[in-house]
Amino acid sequence: MNFSAWSIRNPVPALLLFGLLTFLGISSFRSLGIQNFPDIELPTITIAAAYEGVAPAQMETEVARKIEDQVASLGGIEHITTTLTDGSASIKVAFSIDKNAEVALNEVRNAIDSVRADLPAAMRDPVVSKVTTSGSAILTYAVRSERMDDEALSWFVDNDVAKAMLAVKGVGKVARVGGVDREVQVDLDTARMAALGVTAGDVSNLLRQVQQDASGGRGDIGSGIQSIRTLAAVGTVADIAALEIPLAGGRSVRLGDLARVRDGVSERSSITLLDGQPVVSFEVTRIRGASEVAVANAVRKAVALLQAKHPQVQIEEAFNTVAPVQDNFDGSMELLYEGAFLAILVVWWFLRDWRATLVSA
Repeated sequence: MNFSAWSIRNPVPALLLFGLLTFLGISSFRSLGIQNFPDIELPTITIAAAYEGVAPAQMETEVARKIEDQVASLGGIEHITTTLTDGSASIKVAFSIDKNAEVALNEVRNAIDSVRADLPAAMRDPVVSKVTTSGSAILTYAVRSERMDDEALSWFVDNDVAKAMLAVKGVGKVARVGGVDREVQVDLDTARMAALGVTAGDVSNLLRQVQQDASGGRGDIGSGIQSIRTLAAVGTVADIAALEIPLAGGRSVRLGDLARVRDGVSERSSITLLDGQPVVSFEVTRIRGASEVAVANAVRKAVALLQAKHPQVQIEEAFNTVAPVQDNFDGSMELLYEGAFLAILVVWWFLRDWRATLVSA
């Protein structure tokens, strides 16, 4: 059977087929994500260790060096890079390019688990994660207000802004940069403590005990079985000041009589400036596989809605990595249109037949 002759005698099926293929092609092209680089998983693992209040030299001897020695025994490592700051250590382990990223991640996690007993008990467990090309921020916003202080702005970003941004499709993480964290400060009166025989360790142990939620197992309540847990005993600054510290002879003293308890903010360790003025900023990171341009446009719409709900706060876009990606895409599309037009023009120039040119186009 001659397919060409049949198509000429019955043009409708052929037209429908090519129309369907054209529609599917255009729809698939429009659904493609626009990214600067493809999402790839590098065989590079990062280890983030935090030990609050420790100097870099102590972090090196007590934390970083022990982790490095344990991780160095793994196979396929090319180099290890460690960055130390006050209270934190960041260790980057780069494996050979042929190493599977998931295998490398599991090996490093097992190494950290085996060395955890040798690390200080007071520090938090190290966080192990993979390095991916989608892990960098695509948008950075600055938030400022004449009616709100740094504490209120920081809470606004952590609570309202983060919830609104995470509700956007394609957003993976929202991280605040700058600002301050709320902190309840207990300023001890050393002279009075010495007179009553109370040490700073006694106060620290008391605060640690009352701030922990403990499981109490299960109990028969009514016609069902309910889980039981003990909640933290304090919820306000007044509750902390009213805590009783036991003394010798069965006596006790209130914490508020030995210290000044106040609700404040933590010491500022970083600052964000916009046009020379301090602001609180936040960064938006997309999830793996999401289009940078589509996520950025959706985030901008969400920010506009959030700005309309909170006119007392100014939310400004300070930096983005999406504009160059959009420019490259627009330039590529212009070249594609120009190439298609020139190809059609060349076909017409040689055939000098608009019908044949339209068919070939």
